[in-house]
Amino acid sequence: MEIFAHADAWVALITLTFLEIVLGIDNVIFISISANKLPENKVKKATLLGLGLAMVTRILLLFSVSYLIALKDPFVNVRWSWFTSDITGQSIILFIGGLFLLYKSTKEIRHKVENTEEKNLTKTPKVISFSAVITQIILIDIVFSFDSILTAVGMTNGVDGALIIMVIAVIVSIIIMMIFSQPINKFVNKNPTIQMLALSFLILVGFMLIAEGAHLSNTKIFNKSVGVIPKGYLYFAIAFSLGVELLNLKVKKKIKIDKK
Repeated sequence: MEIFAHADAWVALITLTFLEIVLGIDNVIFISISANKLPENKVKKATLLGLGLAMVTRILLLFSVSYLIALKDPFVNVRWSWFTSDITGQSIILFIGGLFLLYKSTKEIRHKVENTEEKNLTKTPKVISFSAVITQIILIDIVFSFDSILTAVGMTNGVDGALIIMVIAVIVSIIIMMIFSQPINKFVNKNPTIQMLALSFLILVGFMLIAEGAHLSNTKIFNKSVGVIPKGYLYFAIAFSLGVELLNLKVKKKIKIDKK
């Protein structure tokens, strides 16, 4: 495909796939919690089916969000002395999505820093019926898909073939989670800084979505237009931070080996 003849498309796909995997860890954990209520011989089947449903849910949400973002005609014109904006469906989705990511990421970072235990999230009634567990998993998938989808939109908005890149990233990440669900879960839980890094990326993506929405609605604040944040800056920041974190993990591993 022509879109993959450009380096930006590959960078977006690899970066987005990595973020989808890390952001999907919580989903894997909650799916496992629900599946463990079943007899042992059905747990694996429920887990794989749950991840499959997560993939379908995210792809459907991608198409619906992409449709809403295509609404570029302004339906409200705001004209104040210090603020002007031509509000469109596209800008509203991006703006609300950015606020959601900021709220979600800062809340999760605060939770991890304070090391609190959200026991109510894991306390679910005993379920025996396979269909009841699958229904619960579907609801979990819907809730956990929003930050993933908004991240995908923020990372690829304006990139040629964005929808194709997002769908491929979702499919690849889910397949990887299906194959390595347990090792991935153990790795991220063993190295919580990886999750913290991904949450920090979400803050960057959230700000980018808000700025993008303001720019697309021709927003001016005190007669100053809101500019676009080049995605190359975001990709570089993510790649650089990830590289540093991988070096830190390697150093920590070496220190543990030396101590033994």
